[in-house]
Amino acid sequence: MTNYKEITAEILAIGDELLYGQIIDTNSHWISQELDKIGVRVVRRTTVGDNRDSIMAAFEDAEKRADIILMTGGLGPTNDDLTKPLLAEYFNCSIELVPEALEAVRTFFEKRGRELTELNRLQAHLPTKCTYVPNEVGTAPGMWFEENGKVWMSMPGVPHEMKKLMNDFVIPKIKSLYPLPIIYHKVIKTVGIGESWLADVIKDWEKNLPEHIKLAYLPSLGQVRLRLTAFGDDYDELQADVETVIDQVKPLIDKYIYGYNHESLEESIGRLLKQANKKVALAESCSGGYISHLITSIPGSSKYFQGTLVPYHNQFKNEILDVEAEILKNHGAVSEETIIQMAENIRTMFGADYGLASSGVAGPDGGWKEKPVGTVWIACAYEGKTVSKKLQLTQDRMLNIQLTAVAALNLLRLCILGKTE
Repeated sequence: MTNYKEITAEILAIGDELLYGQIIDTNSHWISQELDKIGVRVVRRTTVGDNRDSIMAAFEDAEKRADIILMTGGLGPTNDDLTKPLLAEYFNCSIELVPEALEAVRTFFEKRGRELTELNRLQAHLPTKCTYVPNEVGTAPGMWFEENGKVWMSMPGVPHEMKKLMNDFVIPKIKSLYPLPIIYHKVIKTVGIGESWLADVIKDWEKNLPEHIKLAYLPSLGQVRLRLTAFGDDYDELQADVETVIDQVKPLIDKYIYGYNHESLEESIGRLLKQANKKVALAESCSGGYISHLITSIPGSSKYFQGTLVPYHNQFKNEILDVEAEILKNHGAVSEETIIQMAENIRTMFGADYGLASSGVAGPDGGWKEKPVGTVWIACAYEGKTVSKKLQLTQDRMLNIQLTAVAALNLLRLCILGKTE
């Protein structure tokens, strides 16, 4: 697997509006994905404002780090658009009119019934060291440079213009210049174990990974993704190698694996319920219907989702869900006794195979010494058995709701698989 050279890229997004938060930089994210597909490794993504010194410093740093520098933004005809003049300064060349570019700009405006102004004519003036790259859907041309063994491409910040240039010119050009590797990714999705605990469990496996396979830990709310990235020149071999190392780690963490690549936890739950021909119903208090929202966001969920109740107040836990008044009085809504009855009763009321319930103190107010903010109980009732779990979460209300949903869905998953012990 050595018939390739690792090629690196840096992406520069230019514009004050990005730093002010007025526009979200979706361009860099998209470009990174497209480069990954062809085997180019992005080593840095930089956002820089409309400032000469900052942009020039970014050019210098990018040239030191990467083989390919891709820029977006700063190509308008007004004085605050600095990319073009600064590229000319950086490469020590002048800016001159490119007749072909002028004709393209004139045609662009004529087709739209608009007059070509002197300001818009400036779009056709380009650094003499660049290769003019036509922009068929806008007025700012692309500019391609090859200097000092590095390649540079400047593109408009308008997403559809940038994507057109990338697809039609940049990607094919890069592929023609470099013997690129194949980069193969597979993501193992885990839930119910923290990043540091997971790393400790699999540390020996990680240490013995083949040299051409790299591991990255990608934690999120209540979950950790393990991304395996293999580099080589044969797709089938890389895929087989990654499957081999996954087979080696599965016995260590099988209980925590719920899916691979883009499958969400709620999609995994739906798949398991459909395979088992089972149905679920929910009683949500502190999560306020959020778990049901996740479940029903999956197409086809009507095949396994019976419905939900959100009895937020104790009165309705008693009157609608039949939680015993004595239990609510003696133990409170946030208790194991209450959550067990909620799960069991919703299962019966809705004729479901699984009853899933949540009750807790979401916050930021409402907690007390025995049950502080973040105290949550979840339970799953099925086949004459009820499994309950106490969670101690955070001081943040929305975070507590989201973490409760992940924990409850994972409890349901484990009950379906018979792995609650």
